[in-house]
Amino acid sequence: MSEVAAPPRRSRLLLPLDVLRGFLIGLAELVPGVSGGTVALVTGVYEDLIASASHALKAVKRLLLGPDRMAGFHEESRRTDWWLVGPVLLGMAIAVLFVAGAMEGFVADHPEQARGLFLGLVAASIAVPLRMLPPATEGRRALGDVAWFVVAAVVAFVLVGLASGGTVADPAYWVIFLAAAVAICALVVPGVSGSFFLLAVGLYSTTLEAVDSRDLAYLAVFAAGALVGLGSFVQVLNHLLEKRRRTTLLAMAGLMLGSLRALWPWQSTGSEVTQEAHGPGELLAPYDPVLGPVLLAVLGVLIVVALIAFESRVAARKSEAG
Repeated sequence: MSEVAAPPRRSRLLLPLDVLRGFLIGLAELVPGVSGGTVALVTGVYEDLIASASHALKAVKRLLLGPDRMAGFHEESRRTDWWLVGPVLLGMAIAVLFVAGAMEGFVADHPEQARGLFLGLVAASIAVPLRMLPPATEGRRALGDVAWFVVAAVVAFVLVGLASGGTVADPAYWVIFLAAAVAICALVVPGVSGSFFLLAVGLYSTTLEAVDSRDLAYLAVFAAGALVGLGSFVQVLNHLLEKRRRTTLLAMAGLMLGSLRALWPWQSTGSEVTQEAHGPGELLAPYDPVLGPVLLAVLGVLIVVALIAFESRVAARKSEAG
């Protein structure tokens, strides 16, 4: 068997930064309407994470199902950038385990300010997948590109409007398992919020409470479902980015645009019986507070612009050095 090329050596100096990236990704997944995939995209590690996750899952599959179990496992493991995956997972775990309760409180107690900040972050982030678009192939119609973008935006807008179910206080384990399998798929797609899916099926608050109270039985079932969902979806997404890159990135940008429906700061709230406090309501004209959400939205835009500028500068330096 030929020697398998390992990914380029990642500087160990990036380890604290990658832990921070993971923390921000995990933090985003705790907020309904914000996708961890969006944060990974903006911080410049999205495609590397998807590729490494795909190889890691293939390694486990080869180990369990063969052929050449150990050789196949080592082959795919060598292709996985563990010095990226490990720190990011560590940062995500820190966010989920130690910030879940505080984040739920922030979103519930200051909904307009929270949505304003995340509106700015996600709106500015739409530029990221558009900047990554490869040149259009000869004969490709611009109308088709626009159609993919618009359809994805409309689908996200409609689905977000459905995420207003009440809380399921004591769900069956099979419900937890299936919900986790679907929600984790949303984790890796920019513009699709796993938290919003949990909100739609009534498991958002229940899941955060389980994390905050360290309900090990609930968390074990949720983790099992998440692993199954991730194993089923990451390889599909990696294939789409390789073979249908332009269409996939356009759809991602459209999903991010449609998801802004959830982040308009001024929304009505339903009754406690019919709607979660975090869920989307009817979109309203601005009401007090106005200045805080607007300033936080501007701050969110500036943060993303700064990150894009930083990433562009780093990429330019790499290109000059190469």
